Amino acid sequence: MPKSQTIRRSRTETSRVGKRGAVVVPARLRRKFGIEEGALVIAEEREDGVLIRPAVALPVEVYTPARTAEFLLSNAVSSRDYQAARREVRKLGLDPDAISHHRPRRRA
Repeated sequence: MPKSQTIRRSRTETSRVGKRGAVVVPARLRRKFGIEEGALVIAEEREDGVLIRPAVALPVEVYTPARTAEFLLSNAVSSRDYQAARREVRKLGLDPDAISHHRPRRRA
């Protein structure tokens, strides 16, 4: 065999498919890939079978109406923009004067 070729051997393990399609991932593989009970995995269709791999779930911040109002008011760049932001905050059912925020600076 030429030196430039490398043979990659993977260890395979057999599992059974249980009720409702549940597959038990062998403990050695769970430890190696950090898959814990309740972890998300991706089942990916491949031409030669199914690939199961760890999934990454990123948290999503959900803003309250008050936090949205703060963003609207604080990000206004002009007096006109600020007045439009105040109208949007009122549409959220909030009082713009009750929201902690930074007003746009007046131009000199």
